[in-house]
Amino acid sequence: MKIDKFEKRVLIITLSVIGLFIFSLLYAKNKYQTDLPECLPYNKVYTEPKINKIDSTTYQVFSVASMWQFEPGEIYVPVGSEVDFYLTSKDVVHGFNIAQKNVNMMAVYGSINKTTVKFDKPGVYDIVCHEYCGVGHQNMRAQVIVNYPTAK
Repeated sequence: MKIDKFEKRVLIITLSVIGLFIFSLLYAKNKYQTDLPECLPYNKVYTEPKINKIDSTTYQVFSVASMWQFEPGEIYVPVGSEVDFYLTSKDVVHGFNIAQKNVNMMAVYGSINKTTVKFDKPGVYDIVCHEYCGVGHQNMRAQVIVNYPTAK
């Protein structure tokens, strides 16, 4: 059975586009150091908003989304900190996006999502909700404030 010249060209172009797409995905994953959030078994420990300092550069943030706020609203960490974010929701589905750090998670009632972020540069990193959650959605924000440690 012989393949028509036109069909052969279509197959070559299609396979080339698929190969380019796969290459692009792998390139972007490595270049932007994306990390998939981890889904943890539900536990009430994660439902109370708090910040735990493990050591001088390691923190745990238990973030709780609810209409129309993130708790805690301000998170202070020193430059070079590694922060484990544990995220849940009290009510509806919310988004959790830190654009400068390529963090994009969902806050879902009854589930816990976790990701780890390293903050190497000082600045204010905005956390916004990217899932429409009601009339106050546009005001749903929080911040990670990264400063140089103060000398004692």
